[in-house]
Amino acid sequence: MWLTGRKKRRLIVSAVLLVLVVLVYRHFSHPTPVDFQTVKVTKRDLQQNVLATGQLDAVRKVDVGAQVSGQLESLKVEIGDKVTKGQLLAIIDPQQAQNSIRESEATLQQLQAQLQQAQAEQQLASVTLQRNRELAKKQAVSSQDLDQYATELAVKKAQVETIKAQIMKNQASLDTAKINLAYTRIEAPMDGDVVQITTQQGQTVIAAQQAPNILTLADMSTMLVKAQVSEADVINLRPGQKAWFTVLGDPNKRFDGVLKDIQPTPEKVNNAIFYYARFEVPNPEGLLRLQMTAQVHIQLSGVSDALVIPLAALGEQIADNRYHVALLKQGQEQPREVTIGIRNNVDVQIVSGLDVGDEVIISRGGVGVH
Repeated sequence: MWLTGRKKRRLIVSAVLLVLVVLVYRHFSHPTPVDFQTVKVTKRDLQQNVLATGQLDAVRKVDVGAQVSGQLESLKVEIGDKVTKGQLLAIIDPQQAQNSIRESEATLQQLQAQLQQAQAEQQLASVTLQRNRELAKKQAVSSQDLDQYATELAVKKAQVETIKAQIMKNQASLDTAKINLAYTRIEAPMDGDVVQITTQQGQTVIAAQQAPNILTLADMSTMLVKAQVSEADVINLRPGQKAWFTVLGDPNKRFDGVLKDIQPTPEKVNNAIFYYARFEVPNPEGLLRLQMTAQVHIQLSGVSDALVIPLAALGEQIADNRYHVALLKQGQEQPREVTIGIRNNVDVQIVSGLDVGDEVIISRGGVGVH
């Protein structure tokens, strides 16, 4: 009985070993197929772009201020209103300006009366001097008296000129008062939208030192994009390059423009240096608004009908612009050398080494190409 049990155990062990040998043999003689992920070489337009985040502003934006002091008596517009050039926007209490006009007009009338009197006295002094000169020829008037009459005439002439100067000065004051009265009516300097109201109806504005802002107008028909470009990319930018952007609200709609300039003064953000690249875009439908965030693309170069593969398909670099890629042919992996052209953050142009429709491997069982 003991020998029989031992033989059974040996048979069991032998059977297990045989199964293991068979499994190992099958594994090495029939390896698990590799799960290749591939893409086909396509022909399409390819662009090399600088990517940046930007913000929208109006090309023309004007702060409308008050040039006279007083209470904002009436505000005729609200935020969002569209206005035309010359339209009445607000009225500052005109009482002070009107009083200044009445005061200047009264003073002017008084001076005009004084001028008439002074001119009459001058005329009398002139006639008196002439009469006494005739008498002096007959020695009926002394030379001393004649000199006194001449002096009186000169004084009267000076009085006339003084009053004329006062009239001119008062006329200027009257003109200023009339201008100030006109300034109490604040009119739109251009067509645009009311985008901000700084002073509310009933508030008092003081224009003694600087013109206080009442509201802000913006011409929204053309928008200005200010793209924040890193110092690593800004050296590649030039005015005249094509630029476009999308906004968060409609990422599929593209707004095109041409790079206008690059601002020379940088901005430091978290120890990183950025420059502002600016370009303008029309806004005929009014879709774009102030302070919107723009996803900006500035085109450095572009190729039409280029052979294109993903960057992920590039393998080891051989030399400048020369790389290994892996093709999938009839289920088998085949190496290939290619020459590349322009690239962006996603795709790369193939100059030689591949044809349209070739399947290039981008990963093997979840592992990228190496």
